[in-house]
Formats: sequence, C-alpha cells, structure tokens
Amino acid sequence: MEKIAHEIWIFDGEPVQFLGLPFSTRMTVVRLSSGELWVHSPIRLSESIIEEIDNLGSVKYLIAPNHLHHLFLSEWIAVYPNAEAYGTNQVIKKRSDISFHASLNNSQGYAWEPDIEHELFSGSPLMEECVFFHNSSSTLIVTDLVENFSGQDFNYWQRVVAKGVGILAPNGKTPLDWRLSFMFGRADARKHLNRLLSWNPQILVMAHGRIVNENAERFLQQSFKWLV
Repeated sequence: MEKIAHEIWIFDGEPVQFLGLPFSTRMTVVRLSSGELWVHSPIRLSESIIEEIDNLGSVKYLIAPNHLHHLFLSEWIAVYPNAEAYGTNQVIKKRSDISFHASLNNSQGYAWEPDIEHELFSGSPLMEECVFFHNSSSTLIVTDLVENFSGQDFNYWQRVVAKGVGILAPNGKTPLDWRLSFMFGRADARKHLNRLLSWNPQILVMAHGRIVNENAERFLQQSFKWLV
C-alpha cells in the first residue's frame, strides 16, 4: 500500500499474463468525505490487503471500470457483502453472475460525486472505459486508457512489442489496437479527452505502469497526440 496524496492510496498486485506480456495490476482506493472507501479495479485479495483496507475504513463502492477489470470482483463481494458494485454495460453483460448496483453508463448521479467525478470514454467498438477524477488531490484514475510500463519485468522481445504498441514508459499511451478502433469515433473520443483535460490533473494513476506524479495534463497532451 502506498499513499500518493491526501485520502488516496494505491495497491500493487501480482502480474497477470495478457497477450504474452506480464501485466502488472494496480488498485486505487479513495477515502471519501463520508469516511467510506471507494475501490477502483480491485486486485486479488489477501489477508494483508484485507487488514490494510479495514484500517482505512469501510468498503462501500467496488468499481469495475472496463470489461477487462473484473477478475477479482466476486471475492471482494464475498468479503464485503454490503459493498455496492458498479461496472460499465460491457462488464455487466460479461459478468451476469454478479449483481451490480448500477451501470457506470447511466447519466444518474452517484453518491461519490462530491469527491470523485467521472467520464465514460467511448468512441470505440472494442471497449469503453469509465475514467475518474479525485478532486481534492487532482488525480486522474484510468485503467487501460493509458498504459506506461517500465519494461523492467519484460524480456527483450516483450520490450520490443511494448514499444511497438506504444505502452512503454516514458511514452505510454492507449494500446495500438484500441487506438486503431477509434477510426469512426474520434470526434466522440475527443469530447471525452477535452473533459479529462479540463480537470487539469496533476497526478495520473493507471492500472498498468508508472504513475505520473506531476504535470499529468502535459503527459496526457503528449499521450493523446494520436487523437488530437
């Protein structure tokens, strides 16, 4: 567990294999002004993580921000049965075994909104992702929309592949296959990007790769040149 700003922590989990690469996993936890915990992209639970989480507060919201980040949701619900689960429509369709409180695609207000804003980044038939902004720490929280791997855990060929698809630090961005899928939805995507930039984020936390600890807005402008 690492505290990155006031009332916001990250937990780095064990890597999972995806497309031939060892993908690091990361969970972000925000303690809301109510004292309750908002958990983004839950990682595999362990006794030590449970202890650390319980020391922070009571888990209230479990967030599955896109259809690739849901693997450990069931075990969190088992341990924290009073928590409310939220996912995009794609997640909810994929995980019919889970009872979700509501969809992140809805335009309704959410109880965490005094502390955290959100934007559904759409425009691609491949995947949509809900992106979040923690107001008090000026932290933008994404999952796969930006990947920025250090490459330290990659072999030579994995580094070549990662650089080729644009996800190697310090020049991380949206993976190549996802970027290409915005061919007919670029105008839609630019609207979402403008919303992200309007927040003027200073910190960028992603599920995979190095965190950007300052001037995150500048990093995003470089990272999304493919879209602009």
